[in-house]
Amino acid sequence: MWRRSFSTSTTLGQLTKKKWDALVIGGGHNGLVAAAYLARGGLSVAVLERRHVIGGAAVTEEIVPGFKFSRCSYVQGLIRPCIIRDLELGRHGLKLLKRSPASFTPCLDGRYLLLGPDQALNQSEISKFSSSDAEAYPRYEKQLERFGRFMDTLLDEAPPESLQGDSSFNEKMSNKLHKSAFWARCLRQAASLGQKDMVDFMDLLLAPASKVLNNWFESDVLKATLATDAVIGSTASVHTPGSGYVLLHHVMGETDGEHGIWSYVEGGMGSVSMAIANAAKEAGAQIFTNAEVSEVLTEDSSSVKGVLLADGARVESSVILSNATPYRTFVEMVPANVLPEKFVSAIKNADYSAATTKINMAVDKLPQFQCCNNTNHSKPGPEHFGTIHIGAETMDEVHTACHDAENGLPSRRPVIEMTIPSSLDNTISPPGKHVINLFIQYTPYKPSDGTWEDPVYREAFAQRCFKLIDEYAPGFSSSVISYDMLTPPDLEREIGLTGGNIFHGAMGLDSLFLMRPVKGWSNYKSPLKGLYLCGSGAHPGGGVMGAPGRNAALVVLQDLK
Repeated sequence: MWRRSFSTSTTLGQLTKKKWDALVIGGGHNGLVAAAYLARGGLSVAVLERRHVIGGAAVTEEIVPGFKFSRCSYVQGLIRPCIIRDLELGRHGLKLLKRSPASFTPCLDGRYLLLGPDQALNQSEISKFSSSDAEAYPRYEKQLERFGRFMDTLLDEAPPESLQGDSSFNEKMSNKLHKSAFWARCLRQAASLGQKDMVDFMDLLLAPASKVLNNWFESDVLKATLATDAVIGSTASVHTPGSGYVLLHHVMGETDGEHGIWSYVEGGMGSVSMAIANAAKEAGAQIFTNAEVSEVLTEDSSSVKGVLLADGARVESSVILSNATPYRTFVEMVPANVLPEKFVSAIKNADYSAATTKINMAVDKLPQFQCCNNTNHSKPGPEHFGTIHIGAETMDEVHTACHDAENGLPSRRPVIEMTIPSSLDNTISPPGKHVINLFIQYTPYKPSDGTWEDPVYREAFAQRCFKLIDEYAPGFSSSVISYDMLTPPDLEREIGLTGGNIFHGAMGLDSLFLMRPVKGWSNYKSPLKGLYLCGSGAHPGGGVMGAPGRNAALVVLQDLK
């Protein structure tokens, strides 16, 4: 089984023998990044992971013998280049497998759309549907790239938050200078874009994705393919105001310096976490699995002094970074009446809703799409390498799927993103067989017509998804050897994602930057001295990015100077 632990029950005793400079709750990728930077800064660091395996949502597990599943996250492109460089992740085992083509959308009328980094391919493919769209597409990508570069400047540092609590004169001056420099840099960036681009950028931030895409293109298939980026992992429709912002997701991916390129990771997404963990261990951090934190211990309700583990053991430290969700951290781990009521209320009222389900599959053959003429059924073709969009040939179909969930029902025709990482990675499945990931929307946390705890209900929904794929790739259902299914309640229970939200909280405009996780506390600190947030619930948000972990660690190191 592909499940590597970093400690045993005997070594867990080491935790209680000393007072650590810093504790990290949760061995997900952000927690591991934080640990690596803290250890490189000279601190003694212990990472406490609840599960038997590190990685959080960036994890590889061999659920079906011989098949290694990236159980939650499934493609890589967001991890910050500075983290890859600083931690030398390539030296620590990270190997990225570029996907080209990157996207395939089959159509029931026999046509299909391939997209990727090859501009000539894009021109040829889009022209099958619209010559004007083929001409507009490079301009669309270039504009998003400019906007992405503007956003890029916000990702690698803490937001310019106001000072909290009593501060010295020097701290006030330093904070004022930092904020002035930050906003001056933003103004320079805005000026470099020019007024037209800034107006378009504001439109992108505030408008529904459907409006943005309708203004650019006329082809339903192209618009639907691009629109899935705007709703990925959310409960939003393509018609939801603000969903246009997430279209930037399309160009924010980067592999080896190439923008817009997303990749698979050899060995699965757990290899990302493993490489970061190796860097953290090399720097001196210690990582403990099967070490669930049940409570943050406080000193006179004003500062932290350590944590209480589920087995009753106490681990001492005056600095704690939590990679758990904001709700889990501040509502479930911190004792009642320690944090200000207004702060706790804001944390509780944040949006943790989710409507995504992940199905990881072991299959005995590749899906054969009837719109393609791939005569060699044993080897993957261009249609198998990238993200395969199933069940969404128009934006209205995406909206209808969302509308079902708004009425409490799993989508009758789900929107499915299928990936086949074994098409490029021969280390994760037996020869001739494959691993397939299905990222599915929309599935309410509490369906009105049943429960995810009912095996019959679960199986019926899985078969609904398989039969939908059969419409595009006849016989697909018969290729399934076994599968692993994670609904929103499963993601909450197994991975610790409140509400099943893969981003630790909604990524709407009201929950980003200076408002993440809540107003007044966007700089990774909390009202409880010594307690920091370093997970996706902090700026800049979700995805396998590592920025929250790195930024939080740098804030801690600065505070300890």
